[in-house]
Amino acid sequence: MRKTKSIIALGIVVLTTLTGCFGGRMSSTSGRGGEVVGVGGKSFNEPTPYGMTLVKRGFLKMGLEKDDSLWGRQAQNKEISVDGFWMDETEVTNSEYKQFVYWVRDSILRTRLADPAYGGDETYMITEDKYGDPVTPHLNWKKALPRKPNEDELRAIESLYITNPVTGEKMLDASQMNYRYEVYDYTAAALRRNRLDPSQRNLNTDVEVNPDEVVMISKDTAYIDDEGRIVRQTIDRPLSGPWDFLNTYIVNIYPDTTCWVNDFVNSDNEVYMRQYFSSPTYNDYPVVGVTWEQANAFCAWRTEYLLKGLGGEAKYIQRYRLPTEAEWEYAARGKEGTEFPWENVDVKNEDGCFYANFKPDRGNYTEDGNLITSRVGLFSSNSNGLYDMAGNVAEWTSTTYTDAGIEAMNDLNPELKYNAAKEDPYRLKKKSVRGGSWKDPESYIRSAWRTWEYQNQPRSYIGFRCVRSLATTTSSKQKGKKRK
Repeated sequence: MRKTKSIIALGIVVLTTLTGCFGGRMSSTSGRGGEVVGVGGKSFNEPTPYGMTLVKRGFLKMGLEKDDSLWGRQAQNKEISVDGFWMDETEVTNSEYKQFVYWVRDSILRTRLADPAYGGDETYMITEDKYGDPVTPHLNWKKALPRKPNEDELRAIESLYITNPVTGEKMLDASQMNYRYEVYDYTAAALRRNRLDPSQRNLNTDVEVNPDEVVMISKDTAYIDDEGRIVRQTIDRPLSGPWDFLNTYIVNIYPDTTCWVNDFVNSDNEVYMRQYFSSPTYNDYPVVGVTWEQANAFCAWRTEYLLKGLGGEAKYIQRYRLPTEAEWEYAARGKEGTEFPWENVDVKNEDGCFYANFKPDRGNYTEDGNLITSRVGLFSSNSNGLYDMAGNVAEWTSTTYTDAGIEAMNDLNPELKYNAAKEDPYRLKKKSVRGGSWKDPESYIRSAWRTWEYQNQPRSYIGFRCVRSLATTTSSKQKGKKRK
């Protein structure tokens, strides 16, 4: 009986505490006839994303606290707040990125197997619905690929491969691994200056509206030319309808494995060039040699892959994307907001073990137990349950890099975004990179350290991880499923 009373008393204390914080009334769906009681509906429980952890909304003093005399950086900081989001526990691995590459390979193969030039098996393409009405042709993923291909099918399969001039083995033709996707720019479509109705473009009734005003918008599009090359264009055109905000991208998604020899002059890294992405030995290592554009393509594919698996409830799910610079730093600092993703300012614990994979000393990459990258999750996580937020590989963010940086950002879900056109100068193609890598010194792996890379430049020390905005408020009660 005493125990029961204690539990009841504890419940009263908790309820009183919560009531004191918010002071609101309990919600109710009951009501009398003729009264406005609100519209009900079936609640939606967001599926727990595999391999992700929840970073709850919160506050952060973003940026460096003081000037960096060693590297000549002036301190920039701002108090900001961000909403909650899901974040990958680790960087995207070679194994996960290979799934993307193989999906693209199989999609091309299915398209060719349905092509009359390769035998024309129409069952690899869906052209009508279950009622027999025509639909936009799309791939039939339920149709198994041939285990014992005939002559035409074998020709379609072999068209995706090339022969290694040294070993004679068949290798996937990386130049054909192109992924096409579309992104609707909801932000641009919502801007008042882009309203289709001229009377809605300015809410100031004292300003005369010109009904013949022409609004110009920029639209990204892409196609494959007759030589098999990707042609990307940014078209400036008069606004004509809502579909003008649908952008089309075609990206070659195969990692640049040559980055290992191009990033390091007078260095023998050929073994990494040949094995790092292709060998199963490195499956659990972070993928590198991936540009910002390729990382975005992966996010788009991952979203498409998830939505097809969810079916009817897919409309509530937010898309996968790269984290904003603010989200990345907020997540990296952990719940305590520390300078590094661990509790103190030292890079070793009391036993002399390093907290991260970085370059501890000049020319000595191995002092922390690693030469190049390490297997993801090798070091302990931060208080948000995130691994390798310092070192291992630096990580792409969605944010455009400018010298003004943090000072130019809003204090609510801050982000600086610019979709650079192909013909734009390279200074407009800088994207913020965070976290430092296996080749960087201690100063570069601080959570607040800002650096950049061009959006089309692959590096052997830059990878990425994905985030996903919360679909429901109930997500704050969930935890991401762990990798096995």
